Amino acid sequence: MMRMEDSRPRFSQRHPLMFGVLMITMAVILFLGVTAFVRAMGWTSGNFALGKDSLGVVHIEGMIMDSTDVVDWINTLRRDEDVKGVLLRVNSPGGAIAPSQEIYEAVKMLAAEKPVVASYATVAASGGYYASVPSQIIVANPGSITASIGVMAEFITVTEALSKLGIKPEVLTTGKYKAAGTPIRELTDEQREQLLGMMLDMHDQFVTDVAEARGMERARIEEVADGRAVTGRQALALGLVDLLGSKQVAFDKLKTMCGIEGTAILVEGPIHEKTFMEEVLGSIQIDISGLTNSVGSWSFSYK
Repeated sequence: MMRMEDSRPRFSQRHPLMFGVLMITMAVILFLGVTAFVRAMGWTSGNFALGKDSLGVVHIEGMIMDSTDVVDWINTLRRDEDVKGVLLRVNSPGGAIAPSQEIYEAVKMLAAEKPVVASYATVAASGGYYASVPSQIIVANPGSITASIGVMAEFITVTEALSKLGIKPEVLTTGKYKAAGTPIRELTDEQREQLLGMMLDMHDQFVTDVAEARGMERARIEEVADGRAVTGRQALALGLVDLLGSKQVAFDKLKTMCGIEGTAILVEGPIHEKTFMEEVLGSIQIDISGLTNSVGSWSFSYK
C-alpha cells in the first residue's frame, strides 16, 4: 500500500519558480567559488601553461588615480621567469601625478630586465604617456591621441554665490598659503604664484623623465611640452613614439624581441575583482559601480 507522503508532488513541482531561482543561485555560487579558486592558484589568462615561455600584458586604462594594482602586476611579471617580455596596452587620458610617476618607475625597472613594448589605443596622453614612456618601443595607431605633456590645476570658487545668499564665510589658517584653493575664498596673488611654482616644478619633472626615457635632448621635449596633444603620426615625426601600428603590430614586435615564434601565451592583468552583484548582473550590463565624488577644492593632474 502506497504511503500518503509518497504521493505528494515534489518541491520542484509545487514551487517551480522558487526551485528555478534556487538552482540559478546555486550555479552562480558554484561558478564564483571555482573562479576564486582558479584566481587564487594563478590559473588565469594563459597561466595554465606553466613552465612555457609567455608574454605579459599590462592594461593601463582610464583616469590614473591609483597605481597600486598596475604596479603590483608589473612587479609580478618582472619576477616571473616564464614571462619573457611585456606589452603595455594603454588607453588613458592621464590622471594624478604621483600614481603616473609610480607606474613610470615600475615600467623603468621592468624594461631594465625584460623587453617592454607599449601599444597605444584611442588615447595615451599626459599621465598615460608619462607612465608608459620608459618602454623600449612605443607603438601608436596613426590616429591615437598622445603626448599632452603638461600640468593642470583646477578648482572652483563660490564666493560670489555665497555673497548673493548673504553668507560670509571665515577661514582661519596658520599661514598665508594654507587655504590656497579653498572654494570659499579667492586666490591671492601670492597664493597663485606659489601654486604656479609647484606646477612648474612638476612640469620640469615630467619633461626630465620623458627626455631620459626617450634618450632625447631635453630641448627637443621642451619644444612640444606645452600641453599640446598630437596624433600618433605626429608623435612619430616628433620622436615621441617609435612605430605606427595596431596592437597586433606591437605584439609581433615584442615576440621578435623575445625570440618567440608562433602563438604566444598571454598573461594579462591586473585582474579586476568584481563584486558578487557585478558577477551576477554583468551579463545584462548593469553598472552598479556608483558615482564618483570629487572631494577637495583643487588638484594637480597630468591631463
